[in-house]
Amino acid sequence: MSTKVSDHILERLRAWGVEQVFGYPGDGINGLLAAWGRAEDQPRFIQSRHEEMSAFEAVGYAKFSGRIGVCAATSGPGAIHLLNGLYDAKLDHVPVLAIVGQTNRTAMGGSYQQEVDLHTLYKDVASEFVETVTVPEQLPNVLDRAIRTAYARRCPTALIIPADVQELDYSPPTHEFKMVPSSLGMSDYTVTPTDEALRRAADVLNAGDKVAILVGQGAAGAVAEVREVAEMLGAGVAKALLGKDVLSDELPYVTGPIGLLGSRPSYEMMRDCDTLLTIGSSFPYAQFMPDFGKARGVQIDIDPHMIGMRYPYEVNLVGDARATLRRLIPMLKAEGRGREWYDTVCANVKRWHETMERRAGLSADPINPEHVARALDPLLPDNAILTSDSGSVANWYARHITMRPGMRGSLSGTLATMGPGVPYAIGAKFAHPDRPVFALVGDGAMQMNGLAEMITAAKYRDRWSDPRLVVAVWNNQDLNQVTWEMRAMEGAPSFLPSQSIPDVQYAAFARSLGLTGIRVEKPEDVEAGWRAALEADGPAVVEFLTDPAVPPIPPHASWEQMEATAASILKGDADRGSMVKQGLKAKVQEFLPGRQKH
Repeated sequence: MSTKVSDHILERLRAWGVEQVFGYPGDGINGLLAAWGRAEDQPRFIQSRHEEMSAFEAVGYAKFSGRIGVCAATSGPGAIHLLNGLYDAKLDHVPVLAIVGQTNRTAMGGSYQQEVDLHTLYKDVASEFVETVTVPEQLPNVLDRAIRTAYARRCPTALIIPADVQELDYSPPTHEFKMVPSSLGMSDYTVTPTDEALRRAADVLNAGDKVAILVGQGAAGAVAEVREVAEMLGAGVAKALLGKDVLSDELPYVTGPIGLLGSRPSYEMMRDCDTLLTIGSSFPYAQFMPDFGKARGVQIDIDPHMIGMRYPYEVNLVGDARATLRRLIPMLKAEGRGREWYDTVCANVKRWHETMERRAGLSADPINPEHVARALDPLLPDNAILTSDSGSVANWYARHITMRPGMRGSLSGTLATMGPGVPYAIGAKFAHPDRPVFALVGDGAMQMNGLAEMITAAKYRDRWSDPRLVVAVWNNQDLNQVTWEMRAMEGAPSFLPSQSIPDVQYAAFARSLGLTGIRVEKPEDVEAGWRAALEADGPAVVEFLTDPAVPPIPPHASWEQMEATAASILKGDADRGSMVKQGLKAKVQEFLPGRQKH
């Protein structure tokens, strides 16, 4: 029996170590599906409910495994559906390969059914590498290049394979003109700056009295080095959300998240520092960085394309974070530094943790959403993986979840798209079937994507050695983040036709699939709800009825700004009374001298 092009593609994926492909079937990839049957489902075909979910699952798999995520879809509509997840991979710098079908070559250009110019469509999202296979001899080169490029440039790539090409007998490139051979694999490599550039950076950092460090996901491989630099320089460390799991939040000088979803000590540290060291982050919001000209800056990033942005850095070091810091550390000077700045940062961190505890303890109607996240925090296993969806739930994930060594967490950091929380978690379960995974999602995102993807979780639950996949839904019947953005940024009241969403029985839906479903309606039952989900023998949905009037207050919000916002919306907001009450209650916690009961 001859080897078809489709057989060779799966064989080559196996040779690259690909263990599963997240996809959805369609006649544009029938040749590949037949090959999967001949290959006895190796690599495993993981069927989602929607191609967008396949792409998100591939992103989640790649984020939590460090290996390439692969997704597959049919021509036309299937390929189009992958785009949102692939853009998420592009903006968060994640290696993903998309394999998509196309109409037969004989029909191309003839306005045929499901014919879409996929090469043009994918040219932006897979800008580093997208290719259409028209003859078997292009393989394995284009597949190998797509995988190597995805790894090397941390990006999505795409391979478009017409349906009739999938059915052709495979013949490799020959040793002749205009043939391109290929080979498997690529070595690890390290990029480091020059000694002269490192000395310049050390001079800047050694001259600083109030050093602030900002880390992103690019610092994940340099945990020990970041700690050593911070402790040598007496610095505080803030974390972009994609870098939330880089350093333990138990360290006294870790100020936590930065930005609109960030912490007050991160805001204060950036406001008051005289030196900024950014490692592996392209955090985009300049208003949360030091004022221009007030602080000297050094940036470390492995990607020259991303260096020197966001702040007028004095020294821009292109290099791997770990290798660069290991060479920089001997040039840094710890002696002669006072402890006033370090002690101030640590005191601010301690006060913020107390503030967050008080905020979570405030009464609400019916449940304070901050209390839900706060109650989970001490229950999390040391090897937990967390995903957060976009929306107000990301505030509670950022501010109330204490990352400890060994824990992992991520979300859609740059695209900030709705809906990846549950498919990310499923991708994480395939990356680490022996670890518990928690998806923290709002009810809007759960209605958008999560409900259907619980069917996928039910389908594959037996593949995971640790059965725990806990999906928590903050049910407040409001698209809450946008509601608060309208209030704070537009000075407009909530527009109910766009913001109000139905009250869905999420727990009951889970039970209809044979999964555990828990509905929590009272604050005193929150901890028990989490414990029951953790003790379930498979995937569980636990929904909490939360108060939409509890505000995700930015760390820099002043009393004056809050009063102005309140005044602008009192004239017409459907939730105006509760919103003002909860906002004032939450803000006042920052000014209390000690822990109190409310």
